[in-house]
Amino acid sequence: MTVITHFIHGKSAPLAGARLSDVLDPSTGQVQAQVELATPAHLQTAIDSALEAQPAWAATNPQRRARVMFKFKELIEANMDELALMLSREHGKVIADSKGDIQRGLEVVEFACGIPHLLKGEYTEGAGPGIDVYSMRQPLGIVAGITPFNFPAMIPLWMSAVAIACGNAFILKPSERDPSVPVRLAELALEAGLPAGILNVVHGDKEIVDAILDHPVIKAVSFVGSSDIANYVYQRAAANGKRAQCMGGAKNHGIILPDADLDQTVADIVGAAYGSAGERCMALPVIVPVGQATAEAMRTKLVAAIETLRPGIPTDPDAQYGPVVTGQHKARVEGYIQMAVDEGAELVVDGRGFSLQGYEEGFYLAPTLIDHVTPTMKSYQDEIFGPVLQILRAETLEEALSYPTNHQYGNGVALFTRNGDAARKFAAQVEVGMVGINVPIPVPVAYHSFGGWKRSGFGDLDQYGMDGVRFYTRTKKITQRWPTGGAVIDQSFVIPTMK
Repeated sequence: MTVITHFIHGKSAPLAGARLSDVLDPSTGQVQAQVELATPAHLQTAIDSALEAQPAWAATNPQRRARVMFKFKELIEANMDELALMLSREHGKVIADSKGDIQRGLEVVEFACGIPHLLKGEYTEGAGPGIDVYSMRQPLGIVAGITPFNFPAMIPLWMSAVAIACGNAFILKPSERDPSVPVRLAELALEAGLPAGILNVVHGDKEIVDAILDHPVIKAVSFVGSSDIANYVYQRAAANGKRAQCMGGAKNHGIILPDADLDQTVADIVGAAYGSAGERCMALPVIVPVGQATAEAMRTKLVAAIETLRPGIPTDPDAQYGPVVTGQHKARVEGYIQMAVDEGAELVVDGRGFSLQGYEEGFYLAPTLIDHVTPTMKSYQDEIFGPVLQILRAETLEEALSYPTNHQYGNGVALFTRNGDAARKFAAQVEVGMVGINVPIPVPVAYHSFGGWKRSGFGDLDQYGMDGVRFYTRTKKITQRWPTGGAVIDQSFVIPTMK
């Protein structure tokens, strides 16, 4: 049995007598490997390595750090097939989706290649008599990231690329469900020229999460996961004086106006709802058609589209999506489907009971469609995180807009329309952090920033983009005056001003 170990100071760092956690093959339901779970003492080894390496890395000029990022980018591209297969085997995504996972992370590495420009401060000459004022951005030191199972390449790269380019050392605690890709990325970063100790990977469960949150040397923590855990991480990190950006769950809505191109909208929604088996925080699990005619037309077209979908093993090029990550998660999704039925919703297409020939023990679910959902239903209020699409009907745009605005989550939302005035009004008024207009999965590009509102995001800075640079640096402000000789300036006992 393969045992996946930690990556500390540029090499594999096994822990004698470590607790082990099973790594499953979601396609077969079988254990394919085990991963070591670190102790706080092992975490300290990673921190010691980071403390040793970080000062010299921070003193390396930004252009040279950028060269490492450029080489890292090249190596990720060169090893794309290997990384995608590794990712699919542990997560269950189809290969094309795994490559998309890696590519979206790679785009943040590309952004980090511009770090010499991104770290430039501000300068004012002559702010006062003989006085100049300028600022500089400096790294925090040792920072950490705690990442989820659903994007084992993208989210570690979102966090680590910007943090490292800014001059920090980064400690990554990836999901123990699919831990191999983060380790391989760390190996590639070392090959790219990153000094040993600047990127350490430590596997673990809640014990290591708490150790990260409590350790005084770690100055900032980035987290992506469920909202309850995001809130916990944010509160505990803040109580320990750390910066924290914690992204939580989601219940993204797709609002469909009567003038929308329904064929294109259905194609967009099917991919956004069922891609990656719905295991995306930016999935689109709820649609809100405006008007009964729109709702009936959408339902008919969705049923026809769903009948063509094919779950399959990750390496099947004809499969649209693969299994969910574990049997426990499959049972949870099935429980929410039954909950919706018990609450009075109409089960239009039932994805339970699906079995893939030759992979009967895999964690597969066929697409599910549920209609006549209401805002009071718990199945609507909660994040299901599976291949389940719900229909919540509305009579007006104002009513439809109220649903994402009043929901506990505020991650993403999409509006489908040909009406520019309605789109402009919607984008301005909806209480959600990321908005798509005829874009079903509105994940911002790498040089903007990613983050939701309400229980979808805790903290005041988003991920990657300039918010990422701000999060992983602190600004130092310098006010300087050089003596020029002559009369001594009178001593003053009042606050300096610039009259």
